[in-house]
Amino acid sequence: MGTRAIAKKAVRKARSKRPATEHMSPVDTAWLRMDTPANLMMILGVWLIKPGVDYAAVCERLQERLLQYPRFGQRVVFGIKGPSWVAEDDFKIERHVVRELLPPGPKSREQQALQTRLAELAVQPLDAQHPLWQFHLVEHYQGGSALIARIHHCIADGVALIGVTQSMVDGGLVRRPPQGLETKGDRPVGDWGGWLSDLLVSPQKGLESLLEKGVASVTGAGKMVSQAVLDGAALAFMPDDSPTRLKGLPGPAKRVAWCQPLPFDEIKATAHALNCSINDVLMSCVAGAIGAYLQASGDDIKGLEIRAMVPVNLRQPEDEGTLGNRFGLAPMVLPIGISNPVERLYEVRRRMHEMKLSYQPLFTLGLLAAAGWMVKPGQDALLGLFSKKTTAVLTNVPGPRVKLKFLGATLDQDLVWVPQYGTVGLGISILSYGGGVQFGIISDAGLCPEPQKIIEKFEPEFAKLSFLALMLPWGE
Repeated sequence: MGTRAIAKKAVRKARSKRPATEHMSPVDTAWLRMDTPANLMMILGVWLIKPGVDYAAVCERLQERLLQYPRFGQRVVFGIKGPSWVAEDDFKIERHVVRELLPPGPKSREQQALQTRLAELAVQPLDAQHPLWQFHLVEHYQGGSALIARIHHCIADGVALIGVTQSMVDGGLVRRPPQGLETKGDRPVGDWGGWLSDLLVSPQKGLESLLEKGVASVTGAGKMVSQAVLDGAALAFMPDDSPTRLKGLPGPAKRVAWCQPLPFDEIKATAHALNCSINDVLMSCVAGAIGAYLQASGDDIKGLEIRAMVPVNLRQPEDEGTLGNRFGLAPMVLPIGISNPVERLYEVRRRMHEMKLSYQPLFTLGLLAAAGWMVKPGQDALLGLFSKKTTAVLTNVPGPRVKLKFLGATLDQDLVWVPQYGTVGLGISILSYGGGVQFGIISDAGLCPEPQKIIEKFEPEFAKLSFLALMLPWGE
């Protein structure tokens, strides 16, 4: 079957699953309208593939797999009742998969050229007349290929998109989105959290869920309200963030950086030896790397803290395979001014535990839903209050433990960068894949012109914790 025949079949199948016009949810509307010239709400990713892959084969695979999700065949149309998803009448895969050609040179220069192109694409808006996604294929990159993805946040959050990308690989199907960073542990969201999440995204679904619960959980609801009042007050009266060179008004240019993966098994063993979670170790490394970068830049960081917003997955089991945005944001204060790596690790562990017990992610999901109902100036004013109190967005998403295949080639590295909102100028992404953990940074060129200098601090910070773990008595 030819490429165009596959495209037409996929489009027909996608349309059969959805009505011709579908109103966008308030939360997705908020993400759609959050674009600014300095910060576009695009999730940016790269697959480094070896050996290389062919443009025509990539087009055929993406048509076949992505259009299983109707959203990838729909464009956004604005009406009296707000934005809606409408099926694209003239879908052409060539608009969504484009060739990129990087200047040839040594391996290090090729990586620098790819980073430069990624930074350019991060501030290049998607075509609003068509579905809001695009892939860029560099057919020849370091002995293989690089496949760049740009997907607007209004289509789906990072957790859902992990499932989407896994459907693209050899043997892939439409799969359940993996669990996100903060879905485990003793966070008290539980069933009532699921009801609140449903209510914020779809009032009808939330009310139906509440009726099913009946009055059996009144005690649980009372505890929830008590904790929610405390968390809401903490969010409402959140103090201003520390003034550092990383905080300011972002401009129209970005910088992109990444590091070679750290071995997942070593991180897991270190966390176990130090009686911490893997996330505790990774967050402590982030805090240490930022602190080391600022100190190397001549700043006094003693006792300094900065605030990062951490996405928290709020998806329920019945949401498996769905797109859209079902996550809140929790403020995580990073103790970058604690120089002792062990002291910093255990302080991070304490703060991570408090965050897991918080209802603040539900509050921020509610704020996003409310913002989606407002006129845009109202949304900008509401969300601007939080971006002014934040230095970074920090996300940690678990990917597949083994390396996947794409068109017969090996998906060697999987990289992703989280978008920043409002006046936030720094995005830090952590992605585990294929036995490694990958750190990526996207930054405003004026506030942090050389994010690679932060990236280079991650491995030494982990090495400190790993060395200390090796010093502990074996067998205990």
